[in-house]
Amino acid sequence: MKVLFVASECVPFSKTGGLADVVGALPKEIKKSGVDVRVITPLYSAIPEKWRSKMEHLLYFYVNLGWRRQYVGIEKLTVNDITYYFVDNEYYFGRSYIYGLGGDEGERFAFLARAVMEALPKIDFVPDVLHCHDWQTGLIPALLEIQYRVLKPYQKIKTVFTVHNLQYQGIFPIDQIEELVSLGGLAYTPDHLEFYGQCSFMKGGLTFAQKITTVSPTYSEEIKTAYYGERLDGLMRERAQDLTGILNGIDTEEYDPKTDPLIESRFGPDSMDKKLANKISLQREMGLQEGADIPLIGMVGRLSSQKGLDLIERVLDGLMATGCQLAVLGMGEDRYVDLFNWAQWKYAGRIASRIEMNHTLAHRIYAGADMFLMPSMFEPCGLSQMISMRYGTLPVVRETGGLRDTVLSYNEITGTGNGFTFLNYNAHDMLHVVERAVDCYRNHPDVWKRLMERAMRGEYGWDQSAQHYVDLYKELTKPVRKIRPGKDATAEPAEAAPEPAADTPAPAAPAVEAPAAPIEEAPVVPAAEVAAETPAPAAPAAETPAAPIEVTPAAPAKKPRAKKAAASTEAASPVAEAAAAPAKKPRAKKSAEPVTEAGAEAPVKPARKPRAKKTEA
Repeated sequence: MKVLFVASECVPFSKTGGLADVVGALPKEIKKSGVDVRVITPLYSAIPEKWRSKMEHLLYFYVNLGWRRQYVGIEKLTVNDITYYFVDNEYYFGRSYIYGLGGDEGERFAFLARAVMEALPKIDFVPDVLHCHDWQTGLIPALLEIQYRVLKPYQKIKTVFTVHNLQYQGIFPIDQIEELVSLGGLAYTPDHLEFYGQCSFMKGGLTFAQKITTVSPTYSEEIKTAYYGERLDGLMRERAQDLTGILNGIDTEEYDPKTDPLIESRFGPDSMDKKLANKISLQREMGLQEGADIPLIGMVGRLSSQKGLDLIERVLDGLMATGCQLAVLGMGEDRYVDLFNWAQWKYAGRIASRIEMNHTLAHRIYAGADMFLMPSMFEPCGLSQMISMRYGTLPVVRETGGLRDTVLSYNEITGTGNGFTFLNYNAHDMLHVVERAVDCYRNHPDVWKRLMERAMRGEYGWDQSAQHYVDLYKELTKPVRKIRPGKDATAEPAEAAPEPAADTPAPAAPAVEAPAAPIEEAPVVPAAEVAAETPAPAAPAAETPAAPIEVTPAAPAKKPRAKKAAASTEAASPVAEAAAAPAKKPRAKKSAEPVTEAGAEAPVKPARKPRAKKTEA
């Protein structure tokens, strides 16, 4: 089986969020199941030179994008036994950023969709499954079904579309997108790409892909509701049978405290005391007051409203009143950048923020913090909470999406749990849980160590989730059994059906004249032969309509013709005599015989009487 991942970012080449981690880690695990899985992604100028220098130029071609004729270069690189293809175009991807600053996002990723579709036969890798990720690839299933499906290389391709975050949908003016890809007006209806008067790339993927997945079971249920559905909840409910929630995993080789080269001191579940050196090193690096007994809370990720930062802003003073420290790393919305810069000034030595994407520092925060705070408004899956638990840093999270699926709140009575959780999106609920965690850290060190060890020994890899994807691919690509008419293609009904059509082009006339006769008995061969060999049967039929009625039900079509003749001879019935009579004789003589014997006064009834005699015979 061949599978091609299409995504706008992929670790270790490009990254802004969890999407890149998934696309970087999942193929490696799927590969273990014997699937030939590859990845195609844009060649951003931000990709480090150490990777660009190793790429092989595979080929180039041009695509039409509206009135534009755009260059497409394909670069190839194999890393850890996974083949990666990179779509090269300096105009669209030769920028210092990945998303958001050029004002032409719709055009950039419409180009990516067109380039990928045109590249498939050219790179000599036409996949069985085209696995598209998030809105940036949402046009690909639409292009496949509307424009490419009729072409031979694309006819057997199946599509899977994964929603990593439904909030980001890629919404652009319809006329702009149509001018680029020429899908036709019917593509922009409410049942397809149209979304409140505009074109939604996300909706394209959700509508045209054969299967849809999300990154956690809870999130797959949440997006069917109005609160989480981002105005697409109706479509999610409509496609519920094709929707599956598969929990993300993490790259357990990269995020392994026992082997991580980026942290100060390596440790594991059996050597948790070495974790303290990472805490002291992190405090020193970020300018925080050094102290082993000071609870240190870490945060790594996008600075956006989705991440629940409003809650932190509301009760920041209360958080600091617990005596904890806060180390923040990330980039995002200006209002939250300003918030943490101000907080760092107000609580110098207790709050430290780094407004950047720093992979090394992220590892150090995961390893050095005591707690990891994720009060998300919604969280499709989340990876940070699993990474933090891998490093013995207990998560404090809101029960939503993948956070609910991975973090079990500590229960003082049973002793179960691997973190601390709260349910309502409420600042004081969050503050209460943080206070509870700080109290456990300070006053119950034995409990804290048990929770740390339990968290570190948890299973957060991709093995189980990858198998779910493999099963989904197999289900999608399994051969469809074609159902033929009847159980046996050589059965008698299959042979009998075409005979009347070949002999008599219009056998339906007798059935119309005598609706009482069964439909299956209408196309009888003897009648067809008589009609075929008699040049002008129409006039006699009009004069004596009883004749065709009696001949038509002479024998069921299911019986062989030879047996019909024999049975009719032995029964000596009027209908049999008529059917057995030579076709060269005038039709009037044939019709006269049954009229005389059956009675001419009631011409309709004789059509039913011979049937009863035949059944008895």
